[in-house]
Amino acid sequence: MRFHILTLFPEMVMQGLHTSIIGRAAERGHISIEAVNIRDYTLDKHGKVDDYTYGGGAGMLMQAQPVYDAYKAVAEQIISEKKPRVIFVTPQGRTFHQGLAQELAREDDLIFLCGHYEGVDERVLEEIVTDEISIGDYVLTGGELPAMVMVDAIARLVPGVLHNTDSAVTESFGDGLLEYPQYSRPEVWHDKRVPQILLSGDHAKVDAWRLEQSLVRTKERRPDLYMAYLERKKG
Repeated sequence: MRFHILTLFPEMVMQGLHTSIIGRAAERGHISIEAVNIRDYTLDKHGKVDDYTYGGGAGMLMQAQPVYDAYKAVAEQIISEKKPRVIFVTPQGRTFHQGLAQELAREDDLIFLCGHYEGVDERVLEEIVTDEISIGDYVLTGGELPAMVMVDAIARLVPGVLHNTDSAVTESFGDGLLEYPQYSRPEVWHDKRVPQILLSGDHAKVDAWRLEQSLVRTKERRPDLYMAYLERKKG
């Protein structure tokens, strides 16, 4: 899978994503990550990519031309019969969640557009963007961090990225529930013992305990997910 990130700060993106599991997956060729500097495509001799907004108001706006040309440069490299999905990272978009990560992980190419200042000229958004996505109801200084969050969440669902193929299934949200509590050595730490059932070697009982704990934890912490899980079970 190939990720293309249109940004004014490519170093920030590449440094953040070329570490740990995602970085190793890129080195092994399971994914590729490209950061495209929008500033390289401006026609302004001073490298300017923003200007004042029509109608007045505070702040500057990213101009349509350099964003569009950066997008075209990437899109022309993608060999596909369909238009690539272009995700504009914005607090106005639909909220990112695990189900959406799973959907996007089925794509061969994803293009992320990271805005800055007061945003991006609406005309280029209408021209190229297929998805507007938010990571939460708050505002950041730019779209790089949300893009990196989404790339991480999507990439780990690509086959081969995680060594343990069960991890993406058993973790929180994999089946609509929060993940059960987990324990490692030592068996006793600060007078707290690992639950005895996990030491029993009875896999059926361990699985039943884990499901019970997931249900309890989800009901307490995310009652919305718990109710949705019960509704699915009824169906």
